[in-house]
Amino acid sequence: MIDAPPLPDDDFSRRACAWPRRPRVQGPVRMIAPEEVPTWIVFEDERLLVVNKPGDVVCHPSKAGPWSSLVGALREYAKLPTVHLVFRLDRETSGVVVLAKDAKMASRLQVAMQERKVGKGYVALLTGRLEAPVTVDQPLGDDVSSPVFLKSGVVPVGEGQTAVTHFTPVAYGGGFTLVRVRTETGRKHQIRAHAQWLGHSIVGDKIYGPDSRLYLDFIDHGWTPALAEKLLLPRQALHCAEIDLQPAQLPYVFSAPLHADMRDFCALHGMALP
Repeated sequence: MIDAPPLPDDDFSRRACAWPRRPRVQGPVRMIAPEEVPTWIVFEDERLLVVNKPGDVVCHPSKAGPWSSLVGALREYAKLPTVHLVFRLDRETSGVVVLAKDAKMASRLQVAMQERKVGKGYVALLTGRLEAPVTVDQPLGDDVSSPVFLKSGVVPVGEGQTAVTHFTPVAYGGGFTLVRVRTETGRKHQIRAHAQWLGHSIVGDKIYGPDSRLYLDFIDHGWTPALAEKLLLPRQALHCAEIDLQPAQLPYVFSAPLHADMRDFCALHGMALP
């Protein structure tokens, strides 16, 4: 009998990768119906296409065809060979997404992003009561203690990237807080990681919520009653409400209202929307 090799004693080696090693059995790919797309349009001209993305649509193209991603569906809608995704959102984050119809505009906006000349405003639902406005100025890096490989976390100064997030409470109810969020930097999962660091994770967050192993449960088994009991919403309650291009010398401020799931959660818990 051959003895099994000893388990590694470092956090990094023990971390789990949700893809490609774990099977994706949580159900079919969300396919976008062509008639949905016009209802998402916030603004369109000859150079820009701006939409209010639902919280169950992935931005980047997939192998399931053009109607399985926001970029693919909008390319079909606009009847263009390509559209340029300038400001992306995580699959489960809803709200304003800006795409450019030509490479020159895409480059201009990408430079503006790099130079921090784009304003971004979000709305989120946090667990617990956030009593007063707070700014989190904490660097972010890989959370090597998490079983989820892609998770970020607050790390010691000098070991990660600078990240600054402003949280402002606007309504309370049922043990939850509706907040406005402004970011000064654009790090991976910044708002979600900083909310967890505050002790007020975003409602429905599978990775930064009560237990990051819930994300692995979701990958393995899909959305279940057990997950619903712990997470309350099937996606993280985070919404990009505004993109301001005026600092980049473009005369645009794009805004998008909350989707029904977040509005209904607020109504259920007695939180008035601003």
